[in-house]
Amino acid sequence: MNSPSTREGVDTAAAVGPTFYSVPDAAKLIGTSPVTLYRAIRDGEFPALRVRGRLIIPARVLDEMVSAAVSQQAVVDVAAWVPATRGSAS
Repeated sequence: MNSPSTREGVDTAAAVGPTFYSVPDAAKLIGTSPVTLYRAIRDGEFPALRVRGRLIIPARVLDEMVSAAVSQQAVVDVAAWVPATRGSAS
């Protein structure tokens, strides 16, 4: 019998995508340098989680930013977007 995370030999978790990205991986996805992304995180302009000193970016954050840009059919200023989403219930 297959484990809950596989279906017919396919790892469904891998098919869906990662839950978190490292800062360098997230930077590559959004087309910026890791240094720029680290600075944005430091300045409170980009959401991230710190786990024992390591910063990670929830994949959901990137998905929500893309969705906001698509639904608004406009450029989403991440620095303005982050404060607007703080304190909202998930």
